Amino acid sequence: MTNPHDHAHIGGQQLRPESLMMSYGYTPAWSEGAIKPPIFQTSTFVFKNAEEGKAFFELAYGLRQANPDEEMGLIYSRLNNPSLEILEHRLTLWDGAEEAASFASGMAAISTTLLALLQPGDVVLHSEPVYGGSDFFLKNVLRKFGIEAQGFLPTATPEQLEAQAAAIAPGRLAMIFVETPANPTNHLVDLEACAALARQYGSADKPVRLVVDNTFLGPVFQHPLKHGADVVLYSATKFLGGHSDLIAGAALASKPLMKEIKAMRTFMGTMCDPNTGWMLMRSLETLKLRMERAATSAQVIADWLRQHPLVARTYYLTHLEHCPVQQDIYQRHCLSPGSMISFDIKGGEAEAFRFLNALKLIKLAVSLGGTESLAEHPATMTHSDITPADQLEMGITSQMIRLSIGVEDPQDLMLDLSQAFEAVGMPKEVRVAELA
Repeated sequence: MTNPHDHAHIGGQQLRPESLMMSYGYTPAWSEGAIKPPIFQTSTFVFKNAEEGKAFFELAYGLRQANPDEEMGLIYSRLNNPSLEILEHRLTLWDGAEEAASFASGMAAISTTLLALLQPGDVVLHSEPVYGGSDFFLKNVLRKFGIEAQGFLPTATPEQLEAQAAAIAPGRLAMIFVETPANPTNHLVDLEACAALARQYGSADKPVRLVVDNTFLGPVFQHPLKHGADVVLYSATKFLGGHSDLIAGAALASKPLMKEIKAMRTFMGTMCDPNTGWMLMRSLETLKLRMERAATSAQVIADWLRQHPLVARTYYLTHLEHCPVQQDIYQRHCLSPGSMISFDIKGGEAEAFRFLNALKLIKLAVSLGGTESLAEHPATMTHSDITPADQLEMGITSQMIRLSIGVEDPQDLMLDLSQAFEAVGMPKEVRVAELA
């Protein structure tokens, strides 16, 4: 393959990611002039000769350093595949990453990355809350490999976070794992402060890596690598895929780090398949359009929810007036509030369930970032494996409902939300308050 960067400029001017998503990393002449890359649905690739096979394996297994401009050739689709190479070139564009890897799921990207960069005896300091699957992997699966996970709460100040890092035995802290905005509270973590902490406690012999799950806002509305992150992770099932019809993940980092992550991917077999890679390339072409439309609608809906008499509180990134610290992080890190809204309905689980059961246009389902709008109950669904006490400490209440706003007309979505509120009825405490 030719260098994809050769086609990223016109007259010396760098083209923008949304323009390059249609063609970057691919030349139609490779495939009989096909304007879209074909699906390379093959398990293995033929070598021109034995010498070429030997050279490819030397690079694949790290038996020698690559010569200038030499790339590892195609061997076997568990290692590399043209469909995935084109996809991975395009995935680097939004975040400005040197290299990317695609995976069979978001959890495959997370688990493979963490196992590649951690070893027995290490400690991971992680934000809370995080996605339920990530929480379980950090606290239960890593323990089986002798790796300890310590969470820090959303309310932790930089001083408290530094004190927590300082209390870890010297040389054991190996990673700061952050999900921001947090799922489902939309709490923001200061990436620059975490990056500074990682540099403070890391060394050349024992670096501390900052790994960021950027699924909620990325890759269009937040770019963690620009704020000091070492690795950015995605559930590509969500906005990157965007149509609720595929499962995939991605990791982006520097070439040296990606070499470690891709090596682990090869031996764990957690790579994306060519058909899914092709579908992701299709989705990347409309990524910015979809995310911007959904965010515009979400802003209207979040503002409307905040005024509703049955809503106790909204969790949305432009509703941070009560917390200047969060507002400051938003202004430094985020380009848009995105399309994820959580809110506390007045009442409790019973009212939340009646509301969810009454929705018609908005679908009652987990996941997020698709073209359709979805609603779920985090405490009993996506985050149900977290103890009730820990949920409350993280800000997840029995009243909380999480919305993923899609690309439908926002007025129609509010019509659906209105009739769902009507189905709930006015809880007694609300009626008493209004009469008073």
